[in-house]
Amino acid sequence: MITEKYQTLARQGIALTEPTIFERSSSERQSFALAPLDVPEYLPSQYRRAQPAELPEVSELQVVRHFTRLSSWNYAIDLGTFPLGSCTMKYNPRINEEIAALAGLAEIHPDLPIPLSQGALEVIFRLENALCSIAGMDACSTQPAAGAHGELTGLLLIRAFHENLGGRRRIVLIPDTAHGTNPASCILAGFEAVTLKSSSDGYLHAETVKQAINLHQRDIAALMMTNPNTLGIFESDIAEIAELIHGIGAQLYMDGANMNAIMGVTQPGKMGVDVMQYNLHKTFSTPHGGGGPGSGPVAVKSHLAPYLPGPRVVKTDTGFGLDYPAQSIGQIKSYFGNFGVLVRALCYIYRHGETGLKEVSRTAVLNANYLKSRLSEYFEVASKTPSLHEAVLTDQRQIKSHGVKTLQIAKSLIDEGFHPPTIYFPLVVPGAMLIEPTETESLEELKELVNALGHIADLIAKGDTQFEQKPHKPVVGKVDEVGATRHPILSLDDRP
Repeated sequence: MITEKYQTLARQGIALTEPTIFERSSSERQSFALAPLDVPEYLPSQYRRAQPAELPEVSELQVVRHFTRLSSWNYAIDLGTFPLGSCTMKYNPRINEEIAALAGLAEIHPDLPIPLSQGALEVIFRLENALCSIAGMDACSTQPAAGAHGELTGLLLIRAFHENLGGRRRIVLIPDTAHGTNPASCILAGFEAVTLKSSSDGYLHAETVKQAINLHQRDIAALMMTNPNTLGIFESDIAEIAELIHGIGAQLYMDGANMNAIMGVTQPGKMGVDVMQYNLHKTFSTPHGGGGPGSGPVAVKSHLAPYLPGPRVVKTDTGFGLDYPAQSIGQIKSYFGNFGVLVRALCYIYRHGETGLKEVSRTAVLNANYLKSRLSEYFEVASKTPSLHEAVLTDQRQIKSHGVKTLQIAKSLIDEGFHPPTIYFPLVVPGAMLIEPTETESLEELKELVNALGHIADLIAKGDTQFEQKPHKPVVGKVDEVGATRHPILSLDDRP
């Protein structure tokens, strides 16, 4: 039973409903008016609309209130703990935002001549060097616009590497505990994804890789693994696996989505990794979600550097310039990626330094293991193997006792004032609840999350029958997710 003081962050007061902006529209209403033109109109008639644009006619105050009310419905890392496992939802320090908003960085045009872009080019150059140093790699490109985009880029580098050697290997081995986007990236890069099963303790063992090599021989282009994996477990056989993969001329790709658990502590380059991508939002606190912009820089060992996307920033005797590698896979994003995100990441790295980045990882691991230990009182733990940055719980105890499933537990957590964790992933764990607190949560916040989940577990144990209808407290309660999928409402005309 819960003995600590329980504090809920749930909404207790005003909950405003809100129609669509079009439903607020009234004919002839406007938010502002421009003065009449005092010069002739030169827009040719063929470029003018025959009919006015179908836009809502609302006042400025209506616009402000509408979107402010909608924004209050959204949960965000600035409001409370965001325990999504694998997603690494960490607080974005405001110093990063202030630096990225400096006029010389925020307002620079990407088509400025090189002599006028020296500061921006130096930011990119320094960030690439920092990312190489953290990962123990030799070269880097900041062009990829997201983690999955970085995965695709890394796999295209591997493809170009093999083709340059005169081969066309078609298979990429992927453990079942890898990051969820890996198989899709393989298909997009022209490979066939072959799944490797992890053992009951959550590891990918070298013997499993040996068996795959014996089966597929020299048709293997790479092994693509996430380390730590999505169970939060560090793949301890990685050095031996690297030797096996290199022994057949293949490459070892490491998905760097979980670097937040190991940066400053160890380096993938020393494990035998040939190429990896970072997810800057996961590791270096740049904004996450909302469709972007994101950033997924790719770091490689020297033998893959000639294939990196161009142009690349290089340092010369007179400053910074551009280089176009002859064997490059080509440009995979306009200019140099999402520059504002790169500024934020470099600011985060410089603010922490080597010692600080190591402390980030250690604190993230400590927080995750605290949650795993405390929550094991209420829920089954997927693996007894020591975890790093995240922990996996299951609904098995609640299903056996009262038939309450993971989805119902997650919805109930909303009523307790917390965003739910990632659910039903990783796929290797039935009824999974994947929780990652990151380093930014205090002990007090973690205790409140434990108490909220413990309170739910206690209600289930007492036979509470309300779980089918939760959540009750948000503006939008229980929704018909199946109906929404089968009959999506994409316009006002689609509404029943």
